[in-house]
Amino acid sequence: QLVESGGGLVQAGDSLTLSCAASGRTFSISSTGWFRQTPEQEREYVGAIAWTVDKVDYGNPPKGRFTISRDNAKNIMYLHMEKLEPDDTGVYYCAAAIFGGIRTSRDGYNYWGQGTQVTVSS
Repeated sequence: QLVESGGGLVQAGDSLTLSCAASGRTFSISSTGWFRQTPEQEREYVGAIAWTVDKVDYGNPPKGRFTISRDNAKNIMYLHMEKLEPDDTGVYYCAAAIFGGIRTSRDGYNYWGQGTQVTVSS
C-alpha cells in the first residue's frame, strides 16, 4: 500500500515536501516514483528512486527544483519541491515497481497511491 501526504495550497516561489509511505510487502519493491497529473495532461513522470541501489532519476519538467529522497528505515519516499510555479499544480501520485529498477513509464509500475493535490497560486 502506498499513501501520499503533504499536498496543499501554496504560493508561487514556495517550497513543499510530499511523502509517500509504503507498507506491506516493501521487501519486494525495486523502485518508487512520482508522477503528476493535470486535467490538461496525461500522468507525467516526475522522477524515481531505486530501493536496492543508490540511484535517483528525474523527468524533464522539474529538473533542478525537485529532489527525491528516501528514508530506508521508515519506507518513506519524499519529493521536495522548491521554487514552485503555477504549472506545478496537479495531483501527485507515487508508485512502486517490483521489477527492473528505475522505471520512467507509467506501465512500469505495479502499485499506485491515491494521489495528493498540489495547488500553486500565482
